[in-house]
Amino acid sequence: MDIRLGNGFDVHAFCAGDHVWLCGVKVPHSAGLLGHSDADVGMHALTDAIYGALALGDIGQHFPPSDPQWKGAASHIFLAHAMEQARARGFSLGNADVTLICERPKIGPHAVSMRAALAAILQVDLDRISVKATTSEKLGFTGREEGIAALATATLVKS
Repeated sequence: MDIRLGNGFDVHAFCAGDHVWLCGVKVPHSAGLLGHSDADVGMHALTDAIYGALALGDIGQHFPPSDPQWKGAASHIFLAHAMEQARARGFSLGNADVTLICERPKIGPHAVSMRAALAAILQVDLDRISVKATTSEKLGFTGREEGIAALATATLVKS
């Protein structure tokens, strides 16, 4: 059995706007997230976790921000590509775990929808996906509500 573990981390700053995309869900908020694509920090971290488990670099290598075709792109494109790369190499997703780090917006009311969105994109059962949140106790850029960070771990299994 070949088991691979990958980790991902991403950060996006807040900017003008009225919503953020987090783990595939449009969440109303008093700001948006700044990024070349839709700035879905959770999906970007998870995409990097899958690429990392496969030793395929990171999201920027596959979808360079310098390439204008990715301007404003929906992050499900990136996540689906990473999972396609895993399946092409004979791997399935054992589980994925995403932690969103922010003071606001509150993640709890949206966590089930986020899990469902990720499970649909990855084409796996809901019980293989975890989305949770924590604050940074008002410390650092997330504590000052300047942006959102995300950590993700993915386990890939080839049997």
